[in-house]
Amino acid sequence: MTSHFPPVTTVVLLCLLLHSTDGTCPSICLCTSDTLSCGSQGLTRLPLLLHHTTATLDLSYNRLGWIGPGSFSSLPRLDTLRLANNQLSTIGHGVFHNASSLRHLDLSSNRLQVMEQHCLQGLWRLEELLLYNNRIAHVEGGMLSGLSSLRKVYFSLNQITEFPFFSIQDHSHPFLTMLDLSSNRLTTLPWEDVKALPGSVQKGLYLHNNSLVCECSMYSVFWHWEQRGFDSVREFTEENTCLIYGEPRSSVQILQHSRYFQNCTVGKVVSLPVAVLISNLIVYEGERVQLDCQTSLRGKELSYMWVSPNQEHLTWTSFNDTLMNVFPNGTLEIPAARVNDTGVYVCMTRDNKHMLNATREVNVTVVSAMPYSFSTGYTTLLGCVVSLVVILMYLYLTPCRCGCCKQPQAIPIPAYNPGTLASIFSPTLSNKHVVFIEPMLEDQNGGLRVALATERSTLQWEWDTSGLT
Repeated sequence: MTSHFPPVTTVVLLCLLLHSTDGTCPSICLCTSDTLSCGSQGLTRLPLLLHHTTATLDLSYNRLGWIGPGSFSSLPRLDTLRLANNQLSTIGHGVFHNASSLRHLDLSSNRLQVMEQHCLQGLWRLEELLLYNNRIAHVEGGMLSGLSSLRKVYFSLNQITEFPFFSIQDHSHPFLTMLDLSSNRLTTLPWEDVKALPGSVQKGLYLHNNSLVCECSMYSVFWHWEQRGFDSVREFTEENTCLIYGEPRSSVQILQHSRYFQNCTVGKVVSLPVAVLISNLIVYEGERVQLDCQTSLRGKELSYMWVSPNQEHLTWTSFNDTLMNVFPNGTLEIPAARVNDTGVYVCMTRDNKHMLNATREVNVTVVSAMPYSFSTGYTTLLGCVVSLVVILMYLYLTPCRCGCCKQPQAIPIPAYNPGTLASIFSPTLSNKHVVFIEPMLEDQNGGLRVALATERSTLQWEWDTSGLT
């Protein structure tokens, strides 16, 4: 009779088995915290046991030649995946299904030949993509579609002959700052698409060590980048070369041998001092601001487009929710500047007849209006000035006292009446009037003298003690 485990016991054993399997580190790998390192182990297929908490998975320096769809769907926290130095020749559809948390992907030094459309579909959080040192000869147009968080892409050391620059735009790749296409087989590029790239992408576009054919449109782009001080041109001056008439033996440095481009019409236009205008403007909040779009292009068939700091595209015919207006001549008007309007405004001018582009950048800083503050120093200075004016007025504008005035005429002295003087000293003043005598009176006996002081106009009384006794 065969014995069977009870159903409950079977379920418990199965759960324990699954738990131990899920938490076990592959014997050929090194597991530390959330990092799983399986590099340099000669692997030809992915390990079966991958812990779901893995954030960094290193599978470099193996012999992996194929990766199936959904191979990383059991790793919801996967942030960094290193597959460099393997034997991968293609990336099939759905390989990175349910791996949207991936931010760093290294596929360098493999045998990849074609980057198919949507081969990286679903990696909308991907920031860094390394594809250098492969055998890539063709990149399909939608290969970078959906990678909205992409910041750096490395395609160097491949065999690329053409690249879909048109697929990179402001709204599709707003954070892209590095596009390395150096050391490939690029000959003739769609330079108009290159000029239309966002400024941040042009600044980080590396094209050195290619087989570019010398032409005027190419020279204008490199001259433009040099004027703006892009590192991709300044740091690789000797490596940025082109072939005269496409001959491999007639290679010249693009910016060191400008005499070969003296007859270029586009080169002359771009070489004008106003080809690239970068200016700074400081305004106060509430002021009216007008930004002109003067570039090196001249003509009647010009179109203008402004890009605000919020990545809003403003044209003469477009409608927008902002208070900014664009006039037919390309002038951008801000009726009342706000602090939120601070930033870099980019005007792109296009000559539709000659298919030329030019750019102007204006860095606008809106400063808040400062409230009026009481100044103690200013008030003190004002008080001193007022006091000085009052003193000068007192010294020079008061009526003259003696020197400039005429002497008053002598007042006739009336006849002396002893009764009047006696009434002043009378003990009883009832029914009497007090009289002040101004003329000088003098008793003949010297007993009492009354004198009129001419300087003070007051009565002086002098008593002779001998007369009072």
